[in-house]
Amino acid sequence: MRIAIDAMGGDLAPGAVVEGALEAVKGCACEVILVGDKDIIEHELGRLGGARGLPVFIKDAPEVIGMNEHPVQALRQKRNSSIKKAVEQVKKGKAGAVVSAGNTGAVMVAAKLILGTLEGVSRPGIAVTLPGRREPFLLIDAGANVGSRPENLLEFAVMGHLYAKHIMGRPHPRIGLLSIGEEETKGDGLIRTSYQLLRKATQLNFVGNVEAKEVFNNITDVVVCDGLVGNITLKVGEAAASLLASYLREEFRGSLRGKAAYLLFKKSIDKIKRRTDYKEYGGAPLLGVDGICVICHGSSNAYAIRNAVKMACDFAEKRLNKRIESNLGVVKESLGLGKGFWSSIRDWRDWRDWRDALKWRAERLGEAGRVGETEGKGGKGD
Repeated sequence: MRIAIDAMGGDLAPGAVVEGALEAVKGCACEVILVGDKDIIEHELGRLGGARGLPVFIKDAPEVIGMNEHPVQALRQKRNSSIKKAVEQVKKGKAGAVVSAGNTGAVMVAAKLILGTLEGVSRPGIAVTLPGRREPFLLIDAGANVGSRPENLLEFAVMGHLYAKHIMGRPHPRIGLLSIGEEETKGDGLIRTSYQLLRKATQLNFVGNVEAKEVFNNITDVVVCDGLVGNITLKVGEAAASLLASYLREEFRGSLRGKAAYLLFKKSIDKIKRRTDYKEYGGAPLLGVDGICVICHGSSNAYAIRNAVKMACDFAEKRLNKRIESNLGVVKESLGLGKGFWSSIRDWRDWRDWRDALKWRAERLGEAGRVGETEGKGGKGD
């Protein structure tokens, strides 16, 4: 499989990105296209000993989108940017996946506009793997959308279910809805309506609401939420981990006793760092786009880039996008949420009216749910 890598994206680019790409092709059966300024990439390859005999190719893209640039404006103004050209490699069939640690907003916009979405997906979602008390879990959406609708959260749940099952190896993934309380009446209108949709989707192992304080306790394998809430959850978790690490450093460096304690517990501390380090997971896939797109942390080093490439290869091998399309259609049809209903909502000028429509539809979900139960709970499996 050939992977297009945005060689110019990220705080440590292009050095760390090129190095990670070389490590990836040495460790797995894949080819890479390094997209970016050709002269700079060739210089980095020479510094690292060259790529002679390795399946490494270069696609010239002289423009770079900065981390703080407005995504849409930057993509319009910089038509030869490394992000745009890397995504186009997938659209043209020259690569099977794209990996970038660059401007997250620009990567998302480029992927959605250039690749489009899978059939049945109205909005793609970022799926982030986070450390849990016993094992990692999945959070979706982690920032691709703001102002999601119940339909979107249902789609996130289905995509998260399939990712957890086929990529993370969870036979029966538990799906939880992030809310302010466990009761089904807690939360705003979005959460309460989404709760009813997920409860009626008998193909999913929906276990109910999960509170923020329980997110890391492995009550669920997949946590579903709107992108704004998910991104805040992600950033707060990162900040808390960083704060704890700084406290530990102060204690260990503050006295002779602390330094001795560090030497005694160094192996255990290193294990904890590996379990909580985002670099171990490589990146976060943008689920729902018609292609494979892996978004990496802005400060990704070579190790993280290598793992992101491996993730993209695994994604393609498991044919996850085909599974998403087939299963999402089954779930929506079992709930009576076909294309006609949702299209009518999108056509309305006043977006606030969709709430009234969902309230009306919720009254009919009981009947749809009973039909699904009597007709074999959803048809095709995943």
